[in-house]
This record gives sequence, C-alpha cells and structure tokens, in this order.
Amino acid sequence: MSNPSIEAHSAAEMAGRHFRYYDFVMAAFVAVLLLSNVIGAAKPAAIEIGGEPWVFGAGILFFPLGYVIGDVLTEVYGYARARRVIWAGFAGLIFMAFMSWVVVSLPPADGWEGQAAYESVFGQVPRIVLASIVAFWAGEFVNSYVMARMKIWTQGKHLWSRTIGSTVVGQGVDSLIFYPLAFWGVWENEAVITVMVTNWGLKVLWEVVLTPVTYAVVGWLKRKEGVDLFDEGTNFTPFKTQV
Repeated sequence: MSNPSIEAHSAAEMAGRHFRYYDFVMAAFVAVLLLSNVIGAAKPAAIEIGGEPWVFGAGILFFPLGYVIGDVLTEVYGYARARRVIWAGFAGLIFMAFMSWVVVSLPPADGWEGQAAYESVFGQVPRIVLASIVAFWAGEFVNSYVMARMKIWTQGKHLWSRTIGSTVVGQGVDSLIFYPLAFWGVWENEAVITVMVTNWGLKVLWEVVLTPVTYAVVGWLKRKEGVDLFDEGTNFTPFKTQV
C-alpha cells in the first residue's frame, strides 16, 4: 500500500511487537470456526434452481468467513502470527469435540425429553470430527502459506490475486480431505463428490464476493497498526507456535 503512514517491514523485524487489534482478529477467527463447525458442517442442504435440487453443505454459508479472516491475519500480521491463530483454532476444535462428547454422554435427568434431539445436534460422529479437524489444519496452513508467498511474489500488490488464489488452493485441500474422509460410504458416492465440488466452488465464489470487504478490513487494520509485513526469511514450518 502507498499510504505514507504504513511502513513495510519483514515479519522477522516485528517479531516482538504488540499489535492493537491482533487479539480481536484471533477471537473472531476462532469464534467463526467453532460455530460454523458445530452448527452447519454435517448438514447437507438443498435449494431448488431451475426445477432441480442443488445440494450443498449448510456450513458453507458462514465457514468461508473464517478463510477471509485467515487471509486478513496473514496479510496484515504475517504467517507466524496466523500460524499461532491456526493452532488456537485447532485446540478449540479438539476441546469442542471433547466437550460435546462428555455432555452428550451424560445421562439425562428424569423427565427430560430432549436427549434424542440433543444427540442429533451435538452427538458428532467421531469420523466427522476427525475429518473436520484434519481438513481445517491442512487447509488453513496451505491457505496461509500461499497467501504469504504470493505477497512476496506480487510485491504486496494485487491483494485480490492473493486472497482468491490462496482460497482456491486452501479450500481445495480442505474439501478434498473433509468430505471423502467424513462421508465416503455414508452418503452416496455421487453425493459426496457433488457436495465436495459444489462447496469448493461456493467457497471460492464467497471469497470473490467478499473481496471488497477484505480490502476494507485489511486497509483499515494496516493503517491502524502502521505496518505492512512481508514474510521474507520466515520459517514456514507449521509445527511451532512462536512468532
């Protein structure tokens, strides 16, 4: 960005710096991640288009917001801080799965008739939970890596190419892992492939539609933080949480 109040730095130079809004962006990312997984991930929905049912995963309506926030994290705060947030989300998913299992497993009080409904909503199948966690971890790290690398290649220009390009790859990895791992042999194979491809396309479309929002949020945060970080010399291993 050409704003004189924004200074370009390598991410390593800003390793120990405190950023005003980083914690809020992290909280938003984790909240969207957990809510979209617990509410919509396992439900196939359908709407009628041209007289034909169009099947898609219900979580697609909100889950892409997490990828938008992930793009903002990498673009504004660099790969290392995005990596820290991804691990926070990963831990949150594991705790959510554990808490759901404990609460569903507790025997209901006499007279309470909501156990069956409760189990249908929160009694997640272990394989779906595993698929969700693995897909999230792989997809988010691929998304962040592509975003950070493309920022260097484009010299910080053409933000739209980075947000859309990283989503094409990251969401592709996410969908290729999640749907076959979670639903192959449970749904009809054709339905798994249809939902997988449809959701991937919708996620990319969402990214395109939300590009103006991404530009606005990234621009605002960079002005407030006063820096534009580039991941030159960054250690891109996913297996650490230090900034």
